[in-house]
Amino acid sequence: MLNLSILLENSAIKFPNKTAFTFMNTSLSFSQINEVANQVANGLVDIGIKPGDKVALSCFNLPYFPIIYNGILKAGATVVPLSVLLKADEIKYHLENSEAKAYFCFMGTEDLPMGKMGLSGFSKAKKCEHFFMIMPKPEMPSPIKGTKTLGSLLANKGTSFDTIETKATDTAVIVYTSGTIGKPKGAELSHSNLIQNTTLSEGLYNCSKDDTILIVLPLFHIFAMTVLMNAALYKGATSILLPRFDAGAVLDSLDKHKITVFAGVPKMYWGLNSYLDANDFDISTIKLNLKMCLSEGASLPVAVLEKFEERFDIPILEGFMMSEGSPVVTFNQLDTGRKPGSVGTPVWGVQVKLVDANGNEVVQGEKGELLYKGHNVMKGYYNNPKATAKTKQNGWLYSGYIAIKDEDGFYFIVDRTKDMIIRRDLNIYPREVETVMMKHPDISMAAVIGIPDEEMGEEVKAFVVLKENTSATEEELRQFTKDNIAAYKYPRVI
Repeated sequence: MLNLSILLENSAIKFPNKTAFTFMNTSLSFSQINEVANQVANGLVDIGIKPGDKVALSCFNLPYFPIIYNGILKAGATVVPLSVLLKADEIKYHLENSEAKAYFCFMGTEDLPMGKMGLSGFSKAKKCEHFFMIMPKPEMPSPIKGTKTLGSLLANKGTSFDTIETKATDTAVIVYTSGTIGKPKGAELSHSNLIQNTTLSEGLYNCSKDDTILIVLPLFHIFAMTVLMNAALYKGATSILLPRFDAGAVLDSLDKHKITVFAGVPKMYWGLNSYLDANDFDISTIKLNLKMCLSEGASLPVAVLEKFEERFDIPILEGFMMSEGSPVVTFNQLDTGRKPGSVGTPVWGVQVKLVDANGNEVVQGEKGELLYKGHNVMKGYYNNPKATAKTKQNGWLYSGYIAIKDEDGFYFIVDRTKDMIIRRDLNIYPREVETVMMKHPDISMAAVIGIPDEEMGEEVKAFVVLKENTSATEEELRQFTKDNIAAYKYPRVI
């Protein structure tokens, strides 16, 4: 037997009264989270949810997320976490594609009426049988007449549950990819995939029961789910939940809760830098407590990284993660060192190589598509054997990302294969152009894309955000980039 919910159950035994999650003024202990998760499991079994059934979940970063997530796992079912931003037709697609039998959806807010959208999508999904509205407080009735609530499911349910046995290879979670090309695909991640990735993730930042982790990245995203939430459950650390990123609110939380670990995506680090450039905020207490910062997503511009690290006197460890990789593939690791701008070296049990368009491994220093294999590789895309066969070949997962490996074995992501710009038959990687542009003293952030061009096929276009009180012109920025990169690569349009 191997069930992902053991992460919570074990900490509920070891640290029953220790705070597991804090949201605003509410703090819940590990034993409280576990007991309510048991109630969820009892409720799901009572309505006929069987091992292997799929149960979808749309929820902000609230204690309800880990409660329902673990309740689904305890019942032997598969969690299908959905983005809180999905609209009705998108929800219908995800429910139908995953063959979900039940759906939990938070009520939402005036600005983001998730419950209304969720119920609309559910009502169109033919085979999804049960809908439960998650209310801010369990005793609150649903604002939509006739709709069952999480509170009604929990009513009179026991706080003990004998977790259903699952095999290591059974699917624990189906995480949907972004669907940049075509419809989103559901990556099937097993209990083994996620437990092994959780246990190696905590070692990436030496997580312990004494840590307090700020989770502002959405919990439906595999990074926050595995590297933060599950790692914290595993080690008995306390998690502070924030539903959305706001630089001021993040800094307040870092200060108030004496946060030791923060994780974000590049835009968040840029946002924090920009906020501190424009506002007076005493970060001395934050600096005393913060021991580690993590970053994932697009490569963090070195200029942003260096500015943040200098300000807070703390390293940001970057890594390469994918939903299909459970998610950690490579990381700047404490025992092997780090290189700013790189995504580090392969994590334990994972092999990585770079290949050309013909599948041949490239030599060190040359660009190639990043492939990986190991315990972290997904089972496949749910009910999509064609996409699975294309992405998984001979045990290797084709990531769709272009990278180079340096002489020390560190990997640097250049770009995604689908983002590559082809200008007059020459390949241009946006990341490379962005890195050069970010060196201009007036540029705060840059993003580069390809646009259609009759003569060239594609032309290079850059979007830039200038630093406050600067006035660089388009021509100046164009010339600066041209002077520092091959002539065919500089942006003609800014």
